[in-house]
Amino acid sequence: MATTDRQATTLALAHALSAAERGLAVIPLSRTKLPALRSPHRDDPVPSPCHGECGRLGHGVYDASSDPARIRELFAAAPWATGYGIACGLPPHHLIGLDLDVKTGTDASAALRELALRHLFTIPPTVVVVTPSGGRHLWLSGPPDVVVPNSAGRLAPGIDIRGAGGYLVGPGSRTGQGVYAAAPGTAHLAPAPCPRSLLRLLLPPPRAHHPTPPATGGHGQGLVQFVLAAHEGQRNTRLFWAACRAYEDGIGPALVDALVDAARGTGLSEREARATIASAARLTGHRP
Repeated sequence: MATTDRQATTLALAHALSAAERGLAVIPLSRTKLPALRSPHRDDPVPSPCHGECGRLGHGVYDASSDPARIRELFAAAPWATGYGIACGLPPHHLIGLDLDVKTGTDASAALRELALRHLFTIPPTVVVVTPSGGRHLWLSGPPDVVVPNSAGRLAPGIDIRGAGGYLVGPGSRTGQGVYAAAPGTAHLAPAPCPRSLLRLLLPPPRAHHPTPPATGGHGQGLVQFVLAAHEGQRNTRLFWAACRAYEDGIGPALVDALVDAARGTGLSEREARATIASAARLTGHRP
């Protein structure tokens, strides 16, 4: 490994340990901003719902820890790591990240100001991390009994939300695009409480209730629950797998609406969900 890479890994570990002292759970990241450790289940013939129960490393955000010994173990297993991710949604801060992008040609900061005026909230002083592209990450804390999902562009164009099951690139991380850094005067701050009006906007709208058709039985409900438990990065995979099982078991057509509703609850659009289910139908020899 080049000296510069070793230095970047050493610095990333130091920053990660510093974040852990503030109660933040972290994982090592590669220069691509992805988890540095690959999944031990990547070659499994069937997608695994394992979140680390197998005892091995490589479960992404589910490896996140604020324990110094565990963090050193993670970085020792990924000596190529040059950054670290901070898991959102975990105690004590229940972190929510507002990712204000500048690469989409939209003014995400202006969009957030417009939302604040329209819904009568103010972003309090909080940690702000400046990204290499000039974007900003705003750190907020959420209530312990509320699960904020990840979303991209749902709040407004150019604004992505990092919630439960997601992570933020920590300040001090070095990526292929540059270094993430805390904005001046914010590094010492604790994540500020998310304004209630903004929190309501971050939660998905209530889903229309479509009970699982009686003909599908408990197995069909189990497939629906399997989809509902998906996190970002698993949503299409879990939906596709569940739809394949449903069509193979002869309950595919009866379960389509319930699977679509479950997928929408995880953040997929109805169009994406129906396209994935149609692909499963074709693969299993059925007409969508």
